[in-house]
Amino acid sequence: MKKDKAGVIQKLRAVLDRKTKIILLVMLCCTILFSVLEMASVSAIMPFVSMASNPDIIDGGYYKIAYDFFGFGDKKSFILYFGVFLVVFYLFRGAYSLLYTYFLNKFAFDNFAKFANKLFQNYLHMPYKNIIKYNSSAIIKTVSNETLNLSFLIQNILFLCSEAFTVIIFYLLLLYVRFKMTLGLTLAMGISVFFVVKIISKITNVQGERRSKSQESFLKLITASFGNFKILKLKGNEKEVMETFFHESGNFAKSYTASYTASLAPRYIIESIGFSVLLAAILYLLLRYENPDLIIPVISMYALALYRMLPGISRMLASYNQIIFFKKSLDIIHKDLSVYTEEYGDEKIGFNSSIVLQNVWFSYNDKTEIIKGISLEIKKGEKVAFTGTSGRGKSTLVDLIMGIHTPTSGEILVDGVPITPQNIRSWRAKTGYIPQDIYLFDGTVGENIMFGSDIDEEKAINALKAANIWDFLNANMGLDTTVGEHGVRLSGGQKQRIGIARALYGNPEILVLDEATSALDNETESKIMNEIYNISKDKTLIIIAHRLSTVERCDRRVKL
Repeated sequence: MKKDKAGVIQKLRAVLDRKTKIILLVMLCCTILFSVLEMASVSAIMPFVSMASNPDIIDGGYYKIAYDFFGFGDKKSFILYFGVFLVVFYLFRGAYSLLYTYFLNKFAFDNFAKFANKLFQNYLHMPYKNIIKYNSSAIIKTVSNETLNLSFLIQNILFLCSEAFTVIIFYLLLLYVRFKMTLGLTLAMGISVFFVVKIISKITNVQGERRSKSQESFLKLITASFGNFKILKLKGNEKEVMETFFHESGNFAKSYTASYTASLAPRYIIESIGFSVLLAAILYLLLRYENPDLIIPVISMYALALYRMLPGISRMLASYNQIIFFKKSLDIIHKDLSVYTEEYGDEKIGFNSSIVLQNVWFSYNDKTEIIKGISLEIKKGEKVAFTGTSGRGKSTLVDLIMGIHTPTSGEILVDGVPITPQNIRSWRAKTGYIPQDIYLFDGTVGENIMFGSDIDEEKAINALKAANIWDFLNANMGLDTTVGEHGVRLSGGQKQRIGIARALYGNPEILVLDEATSALDNETESKIMNEIYNISKDKTLIIIAHRLSTVERCDRRVKL
């Protein structure tokens, strides 16, 4: 258990930035003050009721000290002012509690946004060969769900600290009143708490793992089902898919049911055992001391302290179980924030002469080399085709030329200047890329062309005209024409033309086609290739293709 706690603290220190750590420390102080006010609100009402029912008690103890210190002349005015003080105190406590709750929730959900931003940034800056190892459903789950769970974990750490502070104060008070009796109660309660923690935390840990796996599985199933909806309809296996989904969503629900039940269980177990132990202690005192008047103050003190301590211990255990339950989220986020990311510079790189590959090697996993010692020169304005059977590394080689991948060894030079992390952003911006599968999200044509940036309508329209699709769009809603998810409202040729327009929008110097027309019929492919050759007259054109008709007008063919 200690090892587990150390792991949580160590990983939290790694994922939290300096500013958040400072805010967390401030929130911890506010949590302790909140705990003190809560304890005072429970304790303060009893002295007031005692004075109001029996003013003579002011003649002794702490009442007398306060009475003399403030210089009161009569007991009635002392009780009146004490009552007014309590009203002001409870109003202050209420206002503080409201503000504390607001800032605690703000801190938690600000952390959710901060972790989501960090993760999204990390994923975007991962090398391409690393990001393709991730499942999109897992990324969605981590950014949208695990970050929220981590904010709840931090909340529960604050709750745990708050209750621990309250319990410690009352415990020290009981040690002061009856040292031996308190140690006896501690032994009895300690054994109970130990077994409760061992059993419940084990259940919670298992359910936390189950929650993470089942949620990822049913998110993956949702993505796969609606991404292949037509195939699903043709196969007619909706029933099997639904059964799998029901199973995974059921596991997800069961994990939360078990977790929340386990988080409440300590309250009932600890309170039952605690009050049973207290009653046993009272019976022991009654048997040992013949005069009940001697033990009534002690019993009252223990009853009041345990009345506040037992729920506090229960809430501590509940918070601890929630920390265990959400620990998997911390593990996932810590892992994904620790991965290698690319850092780019803003150096400019020109392209006036040629691209040269010098003895370039590349592997995805440091074991199997995909590209083996290739040396090649592509002159500016040249039309080059890469051909060969599947699996020969054509797309990987072109990805290296575009700067998507970094060579394992060897160099890629542009006009004699090596491509480095300092100038790779500038180099990538010179390339327009048209893949085989044009991904269009559910939005407008304009949004799909610019994706995340402000659109220049004139440039977008010019690109769409060059791609020979503006007349069709203009007859509909122009740039505001909606395409549907994956472009389902468009034909294959129309999707491809929007992909071409997206590649042309930034007026690139290099145009890359990666099997861009292989899914089209011969007539449509011939039209689109004519348009591409016309568009790329003053550009460097790199084509990956299987069909010879696609590359027949290229200056050179490189076979892999």
